[in-house]
Amino acid sequence: MSTQPAAPSPVRPRRVVTDRRGGRSLSPYDSFNLGDHVGDDVGAVAANRARAARELGVPGDRLVWMSQVHGTGVAVVDGPQDGPVDDVDALVTATPGLVLCVLAADCVPVLLADHETGVVAAVHAGREGVRRGVLPAALSAMASLGARARHVTALLGPAVCGACYEVPEAMQAEVARVAPAAAVRTRVGTPGLDLRLGLAELLTRAGVREVVHDPRCTAEDPHLFSHRRDGVTGRQAGLVWLDRGGR
Repeated sequence: MSTQPAAPSPVRPRRVVTDRRGGRSLSPYDSFNLGDHVGDDVGAVAANRARAARELGVPGDRLVWMSQVHGTGVAVVDGPQDGPVDDVDALVTATPGLVLCVLAADCVPVLLADHETGVVAAVHAGREGVRRGVLPAALSAMASLGARARHVTALLGPAVCGACYEVPEAMQAEVARVAPAAAVRTRVGTPGLDLRLGLAELLTRAGVREVVHDPRCTAEDPHLFSHRRDGVTGRQAGLVWLDRGGR
């Protein structure tokens, strides 16, 4: 009797956005701060990151972090890293079980996934990242692993909203040259930026057909960290990974 080799286990992308509740950090980082660069106690951050790994059901070393610099650098990773990947604002992988992590506290955590080819990306998209092109750079890196824009879905995580994000008119114009939809008026009528609207425009222009918005504003929601609101504060995380076996 002949046997056929077992088909590979399917993988499906998973996405999670954390908030500030349920961790070990003390004020002003209270309490589930995942940022290790903001002045918080290193032991508290380590405990919070360990909790995140436990809740995802993965070993702690499967979480991959970045040293984000508001640039356009992208790293393609295929295994655990010794520490945060230096000087990048996007991570891309096709390796199941490897959790890509982006930190934010007003910028947009962008979580991308190609369900057809099994390629995911985590992108840190602040004002400078949008202006300089971090999102197209991430999509290009995904394409190098076989992803196609028409198969990519995007989650735009919580960020400061256009009604709250007041900027000088010249700064607004710089971003609007790249993403016109980002140029809005704040609730008091001054120039503002809605980065999620701008990113959605860029994604649609690139051929991405499904873009989901998490509508929460970091400056308005007390359950989220906001540097613009609080100054010294922690960071929430957007997490994306390929889950083998459809848990």
